Amino acid sequence: MLKTICAICICMVATFTAFGQGASKYQVGTITDVKIHQPAADGSDEIVRYDVSIKVGATAYQVLYAPPLGMNNVKYAAGRDLLVLIDKDTMTYNDLLGQSFTFPIVSRKPVSDAKQPK
Repeated sequence: MLKTICAICICMVATFTAFGQGASKYQVGTITDVKIHQPAADGSDEIVRYDVSIKVGATAYQVLYAPPLGMNNVKYAAGRDLLVLIDKDTMTYNDLLGQSFTFPIVSRKPVSDAKQPK
């Protein structure tokens, strides 16, 4: 009887963990370029934003990044790897403190592998 109860409990735990896992999958992305986003022509936009290019797999994404609290350390982030979650129109990443940040994807384009045999 005890073996049967243990087997049922194990099956229930396995079932709940399988359903508890989401379909979201974070991928490694590399920041390839950072440029200051050009503000609107009327000058009404006082927030500094950055156009950040991130390569994930065979696709290059450009996102519009607005740093929190006026921080501008993204200017020096080219070459840095980070884990990103790509949705239809947004990209999400978690910083070292576990805070999630979501950015709109401005553009996406396929990239070819630069390694070509000579």
